[in-house]
Amino acid sequence: MNISPFIDIVEDLNRDLSQTQRYQRLVLAIQRAIPCDVVALLKLTDGYLLPVAALGLKDEALARQFAVAQHPRLQHILNNSQLTRFDADSELPDPYDGLVDDNSEQLHVHDCMGSAIYIDNNPWGIITLDAMLAGSFDALNPIETRACFAAVAAVIKTSQHIEALEARVEHNHQVAQRLLETVSPSEIIGKSTAINTMRGEIDTVAPSKLSVLITGETGVGKELVAKSLHHNSRRKNQPLVQINCAALPENIVESELFGHVKGAFSGAVNDRSGRFELADSGTLFLDEVGELPLAVQAKLLRALQYGEIQRVGSDKTIVVDVRIVAATNRDLQQEVKEGRFRTDLYHRLSVYPLSVPPLREREKDYLLLAGYFLEKSQHQLGVAKLRLQQSAIEQLARYNWPGNVRELEHLLSRAALKAITEQGREARIVSIHGEHLNLQPLESITPGSGSVQTPPMQSDIQKSSMPAITVEVNDLGLREATDEYQRQIISQLLEGEQGNLAAVARRLKVDRSNLIRTMRRLGLT
Repeated sequence: MNISPFIDIVEDLNRDLSQTQRYQRLVLAIQRAIPCDVVALLKLTDGYLLPVAALGLKDEALARQFAVAQHPRLQHILNNSQLTRFDADSELPDPYDGLVDDNSEQLHVHDCMGSAIYIDNNPWGIITLDAMLAGSFDALNPIETRACFAAVAAVIKTSQHIEALEARVEHNHQVAQRLLETVSPSEIIGKSTAINTMRGEIDTVAPSKLSVLITGETGVGKELVAKSLHHNSRRKNQPLVQINCAALPENIVESELFGHVKGAFSGAVNDRSGRFELADSGTLFLDEVGELPLAVQAKLLRALQYGEIQRVGSDKTIVVDVRIVAATNRDLQQEVKEGRFRTDLYHRLSVYPLSVPPLREREKDYLLLAGYFLEKSQHQLGVAKLRLQQSAIEQLARYNWPGNVRELEHLLSRAALKAITEQGREARIVSIHGEHLNLQPLESITPGSGSVQTPPMQSDIQKSSMPAITVEVNDLGLREATDEYQRQIISQLLEGEQGNLAAVARRLKVDRSNLIRTMRRLGLT
């Protein structure tokens, strides 16, 4: 067994590498030392084993949260102080069955072993190795293998020390937190350029006291962004109080925000604190803030300007220290123009605007999100495993996601129920196929042509005598061909409109900001 890869890793630790890059180099070193088909490094967080680096697994596996109590193999590895090896005919379900990155529709793991990783006598997580051929690990020397896993723990410990030193030098608590922690079950999931850009915006504004206005389409996850802002702020140990402005009748909104005193109105039998008081020293999240009545907007503005509120029915002024995070799927600038939203309140709320990208602009994040939702659903629905088949993945790739992440979650829940009904709850792996999703694609493929045909939108474009576009998918693949089609059609429209982005956006029937983000993703400047 060759231990030299770990020496190379230790030498690399002092380079300018992110935590993700360090862990990925570590699993590469493990695979070089112990030949295998799959290697995964999972960190223990609040009863979950979360993949931080892996080789040989499908993308959807990387966002799964493996609950230790629900995966007996992982639990056995974690609780065993020695090297754990499973027989090829072990009846314990393997968490990676159907998740191995291979062209086979159903590929089962045949040889599996793993080891718990301890840092300073505390469980850090586990390392797992899998092979498709039974007996692949028979020739391994147990002593050398244990030495290999000990080297893994040493590299992780060294990496953590370096990260802590970097954090102290920079005096940045938020950077330290991101270096020392992995994905939690509530963290924003995704690796796309758009989502990484948004994470950078969150890191920038979260430690400040600035009010943040989160905008985005329905279902993109604005509430999750608000929670991330609070969690990464200096107020994270104080309350995060939420109010859905759209869900409250107009006659009680003021009371919900500012509270009331006994006898202020019919039914006010006791004094009651409002959300501003409950959020004192913390964060107040105003969801769907665009739905607030104009009369309440004026009082909200005063609270933001002076940090003072009055309960309904009281003349007493209460001073509060509240950081405001608001969210809306409305165009508040347009609402201001039409007189439905106060200009001064809009500017108070949007000190730092933060846009959440729609799912259609997040590259392959839909696969990571699908893996996360399916892992959660398989335990809720009481089945061993839920897996996406290639036909389902192709449909997900071609869909436009008008309902965004929420639509994806609900779609997968429905598809899982259909698949379970067909295949039975006792099936070893419940497979979700394209017919379970029944999604209408963005474009149609003409049988035998090998090319993406122009979607219905082209009929509008042809009014200006622009030629139809055909993209060959033989060498590109479906996703790349779709991107190439979008790249060509936007380029031609830009030329026809002489670079006028607003005109191109109108022709494509999309928002100008969405068009700009799409152009960036496609490499168009």
